Amino acid sequence: MLKQILSFRSLKISKLIFVIVLIYIQSCAKSVSNNSENLVFRYNEHRNISSLDPAFSKDLADIWGTNQIFNGLVQMNDKLEVQPAIAKTWQISDSAKTYTFNLRDDILFHKHHLFEKDSTRTVKASDFEFSLNRLKDEKLASPGSWVLNKVDKFYAANDSTFIIKLKQSFPAFLGLLTMKYCSVVPKEVVEYYGTEFRSNPIGTGPFRFKRWEENVKLVLRKNQHYFEKDSKGKQLPYLEAIAVTFLPDKQSEFLQFAQGNIDFVSGLDASYKDEILTTEGELKSNYTEDVNMIRGPYLNTEYLGFFMESQVNEVQSQKIRQVINLGFERKKMITYLRNGIGIAANGGFIPKGLPGFDDTIGYYYNSKKAKELLNQFKKETNVSQPKVTLTTTSNYLNFCEYIQRELQKIGLEIVVDVIPASSLKDLKANGQLDFFRASWIADYPDAENYLSLYYSKNFAPNGPNYTHFKNETFDRLYEKAYLETNSEKRSELYTKMDSLVMQSAPIIPLFYDEVVRFTRKNIEGLGINAINLLNLKKVKKSINNL
Repeated sequence: MLKQILSFRSLKISKLIFVIVLIYIQSCAKSVSNNSENLVFRYNEHRNISSLDPAFSKDLADIWGTNQIFNGLVQMNDKLEVQPAIAKTWQISDSAKTYTFNLRDDILFHKHHLFEKDSTRTVKASDFEFSLNRLKDEKLASPGSWVLNKVDKFYAANDSTFIIKLKQSFPAFLGLLTMKYCSVVPKEVVEYYGTEFRSNPIGTGPFRFKRWEENVKLVLRKNQHYFEKDSKGKQLPYLEAIAVTFLPDKQSEFLQFAQGNIDFVSGLDASYKDEILTTEGELKSNYTEDVNMIRGPYLNTEYLGFFMESQVNEVQSQKIRQVINLGFERKKMITYLRNGIGIAANGGFIPKGLPGFDDTIGYYYNSKKAKELLNQFKKETNVSQPKVTLTTTSNYLNFCEYIQRELQKIGLEIVVDVIPASSLKDLKANGQLDFFRASWIADYPDAENYLSLYYSKNFAPNGPNYTHFKNETFDRLYEKAYLETNSEKRSELYTKMDSLVMQSAPIIPLFYDEVVRFTRKNIEGLGINAINLLNLKKVKKSINNL
C-alpha cells in the first residue's frame, strides 16, 4: 500500500501519513488470515450490472457476474476450447445434427429453502429442458433466445441424458452452448421469484449469491459444494468471496486500484493510460513492483461502416471507400492513441486469434494510391470537393479526428458528427447513418459470428448486417460453411468471404482489440482469454504486497 501511494502520487509523504499507513497495513495483516483461500477478490464494475439472471446476460458486466454463479452443459477454457461442465461427455451424430449429452450426477444447486432435502438437490436433464424452454419463451423476452434459432427440439431422455437436435448442421453450436444464456436454473426457484430471480439467483457455479445492493455492492461467497477440482485434486474455488463495487467512471476505478482498494482493473481508458503505460504499451517503472499486466488478443473488431444503400455519392463509391481505407496509418494510430494496445487491422473483419484471419486481404497505408483513386472519383463524378460525414460517440472522437486529419492531407473532407451512444445504436440499426463508427465483439468464438454481419438475410434492424452489404457469392459461401464439418476447409471459406467483403469495402477495420488486465502482485491464477471472460474459480490471493 505504501509503495503504491508513493508511486502513484510521486510525492513525499509526511511523518503523519507514514504512521497512518503503517497502522493500516498492520490492521490488514491482523484481519486477514494467512490462508490464501480465506480472502476476498475485489473489483469494480463501472458499467454496472443490470441482472444476475443468465437469460439476460447480454453485456459483459452481467456475464462476468453470472459466470461466477452458473454453469451450463459445457464451458470455454482460456484457449477457447470447449470443455465439459455439467455434461461430462457428449456424442455428435446424425450428420452433426444430434447432440447427446451425458450429465454428471454429483452437481448440486446452491442451497435454498425451496429445496427440500438438505436445502439443495442434484441437477437433472429435466432442469436443462426447463432452462432452454424458458430461454425461448417469448413472454420472458430473453435477448439470448437467438442461440436456439438453429435448434429443432431438445428433451431429457432420462435424468442423466439430454438430447438436442438441430435443424441443420452447425459447427459452432458447442461454442454457442458455452454462453451464459444456456446456464441451468432450478424451476422451483425461478417460478417462486419470477422477474425477481434477477436479484435472487440460484445456480451451481463456484460462487453463490450473498448480497446485492444495486449501484453499491455485490457480494458472492464460496460454494462449498462446487464440483470442479484443480489438477492436484483440490476443490475449487480457492477464494472465500468476491466483492464488486459500482463506481461509475474508469478514472475513479483506477484510483481505487492504485491505492490498493481493489485487486483488478480491466481495459485501458484515456483517463489513466498515460499514467500507467509507456507509449510502447509497457508498464511504467513506478508500477512494475506492485502491478502485473497481462495482455492478449481480444475477439473485438473496431471499425467504421458505410450504409451501402445510402444516396450519398461518396458513400456509394467503392473508390472513396477504398481511399479512406488506404489514407491513414493504423499502426501509428494505435501507438499514439492507445499506447500500443491493439493490433492494426490490416486484414479483414475477422480478428486475429480466429481461424479465417488473414492479414494480407486488407489495406495498408498508401497515400499515393489513395490520391489516385480520389482523383479518378473527381473526374468520373465532377465532384471537385468530395465530403462524407462520419458519426461517432465521444469515446471514439480522437480516432475519428485522427482519420479526419489524415484524409484532409489527401484531399477528402471528413465531417465528424458526435452523438450519444444510444442514438448512434438506434440510427445505425435503422439505416439512418451514411458512415458510422462501430465495433463487433464475438458472441461465440467462431468467425461465422463476424461474417453474419454481411449475410444479406441479416439486414438490420432484423439482423446484424448494419451496412446492408449484399453479395451473391458471399451468401453462397456463407451457407456452404454451415454444412462444412472439416475445420480447415471451413477456415478457407471464411477467408474467402472476408476477402470479398474487403474488396467491396463496406467497412474500414481500424484495429483488433486486445484484452488488458492489471492486477496487484498478490493475485495469482487470473488468466486471460480472447472473449474477455472473467474466470475467478482458480484465482488465489495472498497477503503479500498489500
